[in-house]
Amino acid sequence: MGGTEHLSVQREGATLVLTLNRPEAKNALSLAMLVGLYDGWLEADADDSVRSVVFTGAGGSFCAGMDLKALAGKGMEGEQYRDRLKADPDLHWKAMLRHHRPRKPVIAAVEGYCVAGGTEMLQGTDIRVAGESATFGLFEVKRGLFPIGGSTVRLQRQIPRTHALEMLLTGRPYSAREAAGIGLVGHVVPDGTALTKALEIAERINACGPLAVEAVKASVYDTAEMTETDGLTAELERGWPIFDTADAKEGARAFAEKRPPVYKRA
Repeated sequence: MGGTEHLSVQREGATLVLTLNRPEAKNALSLAMLVGLYDGWLEADADDSVRSVVFTGAGGSFCAGMDLKALAGKGMEGEQYRDRLKADPDLHWKAMLRHHRPRKPVIAAVEGYCVAGGTEMLQGTDIRVAGESATFGLFEVKRGLFPIGGSTVRLQRQIPRTHALEMLLTGRPYSAREAAGIGLVGHVVPDGTALTKALEIAERINACGPLAVEAVKASVYDTAEMTETDGLTAELERGWPIFDTADAKEGARAFAEKRPPVYKRA
């Protein structure tokens, strides 16, 4: 497994856990973090034994957004990663899930601050759990900036437009309960238990057929902007072949035999 000084990678069964690990800066994004994060997404995609990803932050915060000083490479911090950024100028957008969609389900486990770039990365995840004291928000306009991580496009597609515009145009903070109320997160749990809940959800996903899970996720995103007619056509094209897989046959046998299925991605 990979990782850097600001991004920890570990396995929990079939789940890859990616942890933003710069707690002294509330996990503000650094070059080391972005390189490690992008490598983590690639690792999850490439390893068929990984069936889900949990994305979280260390030290009681998820992510407080960009650290412009660190990303500029001031001093020696992160200097060893600058060649990676030069070789792939799009790397930071892929790391932040703006220009990359992992094929495995991604579950966010949020504690503390998840603001600016943190809320932008959140929109690239599939399922979201928040500790009850978590804080969300897009503060860019208050600083005369633009939330260029995808929020002016994605947010209105994920929550009602009136709420999206209020979040984008006021730059105010949102509590976890308020974020859940507008549909930005799906679960609010006691502080300190977001990771536990996310891993619980991951285990439920991991018990399902991996080919089916990946096809379902891809279908949801690929058909989101299609007409219903086109979407239903695309759904059949993607979904019908799943019924002919060994995994589908194993699922049927396991149900008939009243036992847990053993899937082999075949």
